[in-house]
Amino acid sequence: MIRILGTIFAGLLGLAFGSFLNVCLSRWPQGESVVSPRSHCRNCDHTLSWWENIPLLSWLALRGRCRNCHASIGWRYPLVELAVGAPWAVIAWRSYYAFFPLEYAAGMMFLVWILVALAVLDAEHLWLPDAVTLPGIALGIGWWFLQMKQIDWSFRIPLEPWEDARDAGKWLLGILAAALLILLIRWLYQLIRHREGIGLGDAKLMALLAAWLGLPGALLAFALGVVFGAFVAVVLMAIPAARTNSNSWALKKLPLGTFLCLGGIVSALWGQPIIAAYLRWSGF
Repeated sequence: MIRILGTIFAGLLGLAFGSFLNVCLSRWPQGESVVSPRSHCRNCDHTLSWWENIPLLSWLALRGRCRNCHASIGWRYPLVELAVGAPWAVIAWRSYYAFFPLEYAAGMMFLVWILVALAVLDAEHLWLPDAVTLPGIALGIGWWFLQMKQIDWSFRIPLEPWEDARDAGKWLLGILAAALLILLIRWLYQLIRHREGIGLGDAKLMALLAAWLGLPGALLAFALGVVFGAFVAVVLMAIPAARTNSNSWALKKLPLGTFLCLGGIVSALWGQPIIAAYLRWSGF
């Protein structure tokens, strides 16, 4: 019963944080404050009442339209709320079952929150702001260090400064390697196509993934992101409207960061069993 109640609470809390994230995603690109004014319709400035601010339910009750001017409220709002709430519920459920410490679950929830934010910003604006990625890398390193110390404290492992330094060095090298992977692909693309195809923000995003998930988890996120991106590209090629101009589909900018974030969320939730299954299948 405690596990079920905890999962429900985490899911509802995730919906609330997703609702706040929608405010941030609407106002950050415009340089507006996320604190004031109160939530309002972007079309008619109608200030939303409390019942119009209930995550997910208000959008359904209003049928996706403003109560005042009847302007459409995009699908992004409920999708972002679900994209945060559902993984938070999964993390809470699995954490109780696997006896993960509270700080581990909190860290994974925060990672999902910022990955959803970056996914939407890149999809809508092709923008991965340094104000999110760089602090995210630093927080990931700090969170990893806390997890390592938690293990030492739990098993009463004596302090070994040299071993700690060695482990930290490996983790930092993994972060660097993840960023260099994107930089290498970026350089090869420029060499072949003679134009920029991947931004530096994607390299920082890969470093963020490696800081939180380790190099194997980041590589899994990259592989999944490539699969997701290839699927979307194939779908675009199959749509006649996207091929009106024979070169239009090839010139369309796909948000790599969005696909990396989706892969990162999958890796954060199910990365360990996926990697273990792959190693068994490959014979390692």
